[in-house]
Amino acid sequence: MIDLTGLSKSFGSRVLWQDLTFTVEAGRMLALTGPSGSGKSTLLNCLGLLDSPTTGTMRHHDQDLTKLSPRKARAYRRDTLGYLFQNYALIDNATIADNLSVAVKPLRTGRGSRPAVAQALEQVGLAGRGDDVVHRLSGGEQQRVALARLIVKQPALVLADEPTGALDLDNTRMVIATLRALADSGCAVVIATHDPTVRDLCDSVLPVGTTTHPHAVKEITPA
Repeated sequence: MIDLTGLSKSFGSRVLWQDLTFTVEAGRMLALTGPSGSGKSTLLNCLGLLDSPTTGTMRHHDQDLTKLSPRKARAYRRDTLGYLFQNYALIDNATIADNLSVAVKPLRTGRGSRPAVAQALEQVGLAGRGDDVVHRLSGGEQQRVALARLIVKQPALVLADEPTGALDLDNTRMVIATLRALADSGCAVVIATHDPTVRDLCDSVLPVGTTTHPHAVKEITPA
């Protein structure tokens, strides 16, 4: 999916991480772990082309993502990426259906048809609630809307930043089950998390920090 080689990120004399060399694989879930300030979110932002690494390359289908023009970077985010964040990133004064309709655009990648809005809402336990206004929903319900948006969009790569940090156990399970279903359909999923439960439900883990080194991705053996 994406090959990262010799990636590093620094701010002045402060090094967040260095010499990152690994592959984000389609059909798998990768957990980024490490203490607050270790650079997990920064690495996600680099993968999403919202930030740039200090050194190294990121290649997708033999294209160096670090050298894309602003227009091509926007197209990459539009056509390839899906985001899932702790603050949900929804339009508060719009309905659930309106929030999902943002993702319903013609597919540009030849991967087939998208799931319908109603189907996506049923998958996340919000069937028949498309007319509800987002700001009236609980935090867990808003995260379910964000998940439904991913289901509708069908991205090739999902970047999730602490997606369960403010959720109860039931909603955490819903998030991970949905991300797993996306991975099983061929999507690559990268999750920055402090939660050991979320980490252990991924396929592999990458501890992020200044001690990170090439081939530091570790496979997780199912219990």
